[in-house]
Amino acid sequence: MTQRLCSMTGFAREAGFLGDGTAFAWEMKSVNGRGLELRFRLPPGLDALEGPAREAAAKRFKRGNVQIGLTLKQEGRAPLSPDMAALDRMVELAQGLAARLGTETPRAEALLALPGIFRAEQTEPSEAEEEARRSALLAAFQRALAALWESRAAEGARLAGILTALLDEIEALCAAAATEAATQPAAQRAKLMESLDALLGEAGRARFSEDRLVQEVALLAAKSDVREELDRLGAHLAAARALVAEGEGAGRKLDFLVQEFVREANTLCSKSASVALTRIGLELKAAIERLREQAANVE
Repeated sequence: MTQRLCSMTGFAREAGFLGDGTAFAWEMKSVNGRGLELRFRLPPGLDALEGPAREAAAKRFKRGNVQIGLTLKQEGRAPLSPDMAALDRMVELAQGLAARLGTETPRAEALLALPGIFRAEQTEPSEAEEEARRSALLAAFQRALAALWESRAAEGARLAGILTALLDEIEALCAAAATEAATQPAAQRAKLMESLDALLGEAGRARFSEDRLVQEVALLAAKSDVREELDRLGAHLAAARALVAEGEGAGRKLDFLVQEFVREANTLCSKSASVALTRIGLELKAAIERLREQAANVE
């Protein structure tokens, strides 16, 4: 298997015939799961298949809820043979009724047509035949596993495109946030000046030194500085892209990484000192939520 991003969603079916003409079909359905959960439905008498089948599936997959079913159907009818004991009882009963009623004894074909006279031949398969049967079913199971993996990988390829597009969107929003954040010190200075004018008037504001105004603006800028959050978001973006490219087993790591995305976006919004940056932060949170929903499908 090559390393490819796999979804946890997939379906596979493998059908065929056994040496005795019995038709079989393996069906596998896979959906999202926190870990790997395998649920088997096997016909009576074939419970011995579950152990090796479970082991083989665990080697293929790391996560997902997988339902695995096997159906068997005997094609044609088993040979019939007469039940002589039942036939003797019917003959005796028919002769007794004929003598009692004064009628003719029923013809042979009428007696042979009665239910229960002919029974299907039951032959117990040998141990070698049973082993061959199990081997054939397990070989078909391996083919079904491979088909399920391909189904999940094909869904994973589509998912990789969606994740990449979402990461591009988040990156563009981070760039917009950085541009808007760069204007915040000047905007905060202007806002502070307006507030002082409103409270003290131009004459009262003149009592504040330029150095004091610079200090106040610096304090406000420090409280609303989002460069650290944007730097961490940039690092998370690079890590997420690497996981999507790496493919196999990326799901759990992506789950954790998205939580870090959420944490930084929340902090950015709480530090925002402008309506524009808050709007960008909310769009960023919405894009990260879409990323979280899609990442939850990755194995």
